[in-house]
Amino acid sequence: MRRGLALAAMALGLAGAARAAAAGAPIPSAHDFARDAAIWNVSISPDGAHIVALTSPDGVTPIISVWRTDAPGAKPVNLGSAHMRFLRVGFLKNDRLLVTAIQTLTVGVTRGHVTKQYVTDLDGKVWTPLLPEQRALQSETEAFVDRLSDAELISSLPRDPQNVLVEDERLEGRGDIYKVDVYSGRAERIEQGSERFSSYAADLNGELRAKEELNYDNGRVYIALWLKSPDSGKWEEHFRSYARDRSLTRLAAFTTDPNVVYLSTTNGGDKTAVYAYDIRQRKLLEPVFAHKLFDVGTSLLPARVVQSRDKADYGAVLGFGVLDQGYDIYWTDERMDSIAKGVAQALGARTMPVDWTDPGTGLRATIATPDEAAVTLTGWSDDRRFIVVEKSGPKNPGEYYLLTGGTQLALLGKARPWIDPAALGDGRLVEYPARDGLMIPAFLTTPPKAVYGPGPYPTLIEPHGGPWARDEYGWDVTGWTQYFAARGYAVLQPQFRGSEGWGQKLWRAGDGEWGQKMQDDKDDGVKWLVAQKIADPARVVMFGYSYGGYAALAASIRPNGLYQCAISGAGAGDLASLEHATFDNRFQREFQHPTIKGLDALEHAREAQIPVLLYHGDRDQTVDVAQSRKFAAALKAAGKPYKLVEIPDMGHQFVTWTPAMAERQLVEVDAFLKDGCKPGGL
Repeated sequence: MRRGLALAAMALGLAGAARAAAAGAPIPSAHDFARDAAIWNVSISPDGAHIVALTSPDGVTPIISVWRTDAPGAKPVNLGSAHMRFLRVGFLKNDRLLVTAIQTLTVGVTRGHVTKQYVTDLDGKVWTPLLPEQRALQSETEAFVDRLSDAELISSLPRDPQNVLVEDERLEGRGDIYKVDVYSGRAERIEQGSERFSSYAADLNGELRAKEELNYDNGRVYIALWLKSPDSGKWEEHFRSYARDRSLTRLAAFTTDPNVVYLSTTNGGDKTAVYAYDIRQRKLLEPVFAHKLFDVGTSLLPARVVQSRDKADYGAVLGFGVLDQGYDIYWTDERMDSIAKGVAQALGARTMPVDWTDPGTGLRATIATPDEAAVTLTGWSDDRRFIVVEKSGPKNPGEYYLLTGGTQLALLGKARPWIDPAALGDGRLVEYPARDGLMIPAFLTTPPKAVYGPGPYPTLIEPHGGPWARDEYGWDVTGWTQYFAARGYAVLQPQFRGSEGWGQKLWRAGDGEWGQKMQDDKDDGVKWLVAQKIADPARVVMFGYSYGGYAALAASIRPNGLYQCAISGAGAGDLASLEHATFDNRFQREFQHPTIKGLDALEHAREAQIPVLLYHGDRDQTVDVAQSRKFAAALKAAGKPYKLVEIPDMGHQFVTWTPAMAERQLVEVDAFLKDGCKPGGL
């Protein structure tokens, strides 16, 4: 297959989808990074007849574009909206799309955003909510609330040509499960919900057979997994996971055997794996997939099991997701594995070896990681004749291809053809020891050596948000890494203790260590970079967003002399308010509240030793803009150098940002590094 793979450079009607790199690889501007991509979110219909994607000819407004796979060169059907910004699109049925859109919302003093899901045909002639309105004699208040709330897709029911399963998340009837006809809009309630149950799941035949319960046992919060008996069809509780233990057993997938399901659990180990479970015997069987070095899921993100929708082998397992440097699929199906390797070779994807020590177990190995870009199979028709392929990486914003019949590979489009990869830095997975010996994974991006030499470089330390989150190998949609790498900065993204998805030991080691050992891990990353002659010790900055913004504020206070300035995006310096907020939520009181202990940055703001840039969106409903305002006021009262920037209408999550908001962030941070960071700029 690999030798016979043909590559055809055929763009699907996208203006500017291919452009020769300008001589001299000009440094991409903030606008180049921030504007909407030319194409993204590509998927294919179950029958393989159509492709849909989000595109943006002007770089400002996303539209939906639909092509036929038998006429890829023809002009697509384009669907737009004057009132909402499209976030995602995909196929519910062969000729029905599920669209997620967002718009700003102002209710009294509350300023935020609301997302809503809609169903439309391929021509955009008819638009209906995912769960059509059913109730008669609604009050104006009920109707208003329904417009702000939404429904959740449980299953697209691959074997049902008309219906899908939907969970009602509106104020009235919350939790009810409906079978919705996506053509007529008729909705039939098949299960009555309650405040106790959520996260329903349907088996391969479309029957509801799993749900999760939130309840209390002598005052202790737990989440229980309920399964239907394969014999009686009655609901039965099978696993009870207590919030304080933070070790949830989650459903990963149903199998073709009604008595066996796949569960995502650590089973007492450091890594999450996929186990077979015998429902009748209530017995956890052998692991069906595990990785010695990496998680295959987390307590919050169940393992991914890829299954066939082809009539010939419906439900067969094709592969499993693994949280290694990215979220890759390990193909267990020989044909899909062969196809994946063949397209990777055809598109010139390479790997490089990395010596690795597992933070949880100390196991050492040499692993193969992508070199510049990875090639992945992101979607396929049910019969797997048509496959969507993506090539992307730290210096490749994304290229999308259509593979037909296992041999013909056609270019669909490039996400950002206006950016020359030669102007970008090299990104790779690295690892370094913390002062107590714990190994800390990290992603390192270094400037192009042809322009900036071998280093040392001015350096940004960019901790991720969460803190229960993690970074991944790939293109940074915020632009934060490559924008600065293209300007001569090295960028380190430390996966400090408290990061989830690298095993239990690293995750739990962050408990109660805000601004303490979690912060030490970031500082130790600086020292490692200096020892490697990558970072210039006189030009190092902490720049983070959300929890990373908190870390930047903590860095401005701790007396270590490592940083020349700190940049906090949407940071919560008031640790006391976070403790209070998680205590007020009954589940969070046991799940996360006990872990939020350490340095209260706001309380010590007067001790800041370096200049601080704070920026925040004024529609942020996750970390209120008041957090940055309070920290700025404390710095002002203490006579400390700072700058506060508020970005109108911007929320917390990336999906709430417009290209102009993303560009504003890059410009403000860049300017502060040049003018506000230590005397004379960085």
